[in-house]
Amino acid sequence: MSTQTFIHDKPFKLESGVSLPRLHLAYTTLGKLNARKDNVVWIFHALTANSSPAEWWPGLVGDQKFFDPARYFIICVNKPGSPYGSISPLSINPETGEQYYHDFPVFSIRDMARAYSLLKNELGISKIFIGLGGSTGGMQVLEWAIEEPELFEFIVPIATSAALSPWGIAFNASQRMAIEADSTWTQRHSDSGNKGLAAARSIALLSYRHYNGYELTQPRDKNFVALTSDVTYASDNYQRYQGLKLVNRFNALCYYRLSQSMDSHDVGRNRGGIEQALKMIKAKALIIGIISDVLYPIHEQEFLANSIEGAELLSIASDFGHDGFLLEYEKIENALRKFIEDRSSHHLKVVND
Repeated sequence: MSTQTFIHDKPFKLESGVSLPRLHLAYTTLGKLNARKDNVVWIFHALTANSSPAEWWPGLVGDQKFFDPARYFIICVNKPGSPYGSISPLSINPETGEQYYHDFPVFSIRDMARAYSLLKNELGISKIFIGLGGSTGGMQVLEWAIEEPELFEFIVPIATSAALSPWGIAFNASQRMAIEADSTWTQRHSDSGNKGLAAARSIALLSYRHYNGYELTQPRDKNFVALTSDVTYASDNYQRYQGLKLVNRFNALCYYRLSQSMDSHDVGRNRGGIEQALKMIKAKALIIGIISDVLYPIHEQEFLANSIEGAELLSIASDFGHDGFLLEYEKIENALRKFIEDRSSHHLKVVND
């Protein structure tokens, strides 16, 4: 595994009209690019993950897994706005010599795809065998497949949509309100808004999980070590623990901006509408949805499958809601294997080598 930083030392103009003096992207690669340069797998991470998919998707990525570095050249970029190495609110603004903090602009999902294209060109990649990602990762897959229709052979958007729904925007707004309610939020330092971030994460979990999942993992009679003496129930303790856990590894400024990036997602913007935009996709598409997902309901994946020419749909039953895209990896692997092997003789040759 190799983690590197790509530097674009020229202005980068965002959809908003804001122009950044320069851009940098942290990215991780596993495996090697073959002589034909046709074994590229580009994985797009979700909201608070990093560029190392073997860490957060170990069921699918790694030695002897479906996405095996011995077979594929795997790339994952840390999305702009995240605190894990790419340009973000914590980066230095070269025009001021100080960290951006609250002055950092919003990267739209489309801006992200356009930034990745610069890295793709730098690496000499002209074709991506498979592009896949879940949640906001799936948004990036769709955007890039529309921006460059000839780039991908296969795309696999998982638990995502063509445009973030008013329901999804409302969840994000509620999380930002929690951060704004933190009295430290307006202070210009990297720890501002931490208590608000913990509360925001608790709100988010209610959209990521499902009623059945809490019944299974945090039942009322569960024995647990309480974080505070006031905590009586496991699910209360769990929400607080997850909030603290995110505070210890993430950043409120970055979270705030990334939630706004999610809000921006609409593949139909300036393209004649969503259906017209999805018709531009030429890659073979497998759309995967989680039936119990309340954040991206299954009808949103059904719409994608019906709107992208030749697309197939896999609906996965899971007790874990939206987070099922990270947990139901055996079902996803089986679907990927069948879909790709059925549609690509090249993949069969690779597998049999």
